[in-house]
Amino acid sequence: MSKLNIGGVVEEVITSEEFTLEKARKALKDEVVAIIGYGVQGRGQALNLRDNGINVIVGEEYNTKKAIEEGWVPGKNLFPLMEAAKRGTILQYLMSDAQQKSMWPELKPNLTKGKALYFSHGFSIVYKEQTGVIPPADIDVILVAPKGAGRTVRDNYLAGSGINSSYAVFQDATGRALERTLAVGVAIGSGYLFPTTFQHEVWSDLTGERGVLMGCLAGVLEAQYNELRKQGHSPSEAFNETVEELTQSLMPLVAQNGMDWMYANCSTTAQRGALDWKNRFRDAVAPVFSELYDRVKTGKETEIVLRVNSAPDYREKLEKELAAIRNSEMWQAGAVVRSLRPERRKK
Repeated sequence: MSKLNIGGVVEEVITSEEFTLEKARKALKDEVVAIIGYGVQGRGQALNLRDNGINVIVGEEYNTKKAIEEGWVPGKNLFPLMEAAKRGTILQYLMSDAQQKSMWPELKPNLTKGKALYFSHGFSIVYKEQTGVIPPADIDVILVAPKGAGRTVRDNYLAGSGINSSYAVFQDATGRALERTLAVGVAIGSGYLFPTTFQHEVWSDLTGERGVLMGCLAGVLEAQYNELRKQGHSPSEAFNETVEELTQSLMPLVAQNGMDWMYANCSTTAQRGALDWKNRFRDAVAPVFSELYDRVKTGKETEIVLRVNSAPDYREKLEKELAAIRNSEMWQAGAVVRSLRPERRKK
């Protein structure tokens, strides 16, 4: 276990050098890891586990064609959802939060003594009053939450970099819950693992998705693009100055060595402007983040998620919302700009 001292706050993390893949294989040698749901996250974790030599099976009834195309064999390591749940000893419950709620009455009887129920999101456990997900007392309840989408989990693994993940133990009935957690965390390709709780994971995750990672980012990009267009800038210029430079030039620099390093590698004019305006933007959005975190913590946001995502016409309404973004001038400009990138023009 490594200790990180971050501004005087000491954190402990687990690296793959400390809990090796060989150790993970040994810890899981008598386990059958059952992936319940071959969606985006289920697919990424399942393929990584299989490549790392773990005994893994998939439970799926909707994306079976895709699973078969990727080498899962019906009756051997691909089964209907509840058949996989019955066969598994570690059940990775990786369906959507709304599906986890609706499927819980079917899944629960398969959680017999000594099994482990694994999540990559604390939603169902933390908001149990809304989901009804209350595990039996004689099983382990564990979490490994990759800090990225399932596609990134897979892509980073194939690139050899891995993805950072948080981990937590909610219930230790066997005395092996932590070992199981770390073993699966390493086997799905985590670069390193840092401890959290189910509550902290879901509160930070829901805040991040609605905030900087997706909701806030999309809104801020739209605001700047719209202002540039209003002031007479062309769609191409507005998009390049708003999105293309951010994603293709500046964020890679931040990822390499941090925000200060990115500033240091920009023009002095850019540095000065960014430093002068940073705090104004921070202070402007701080009240919004306070409201957002409170709504996440009190369950107001999850009420919306479960109600809307469980509606029979959810997919149709979602497609309309996504189409509105896709067909907006800003992202139509983005499609044209992306098509002109050198790597795309060569194809």
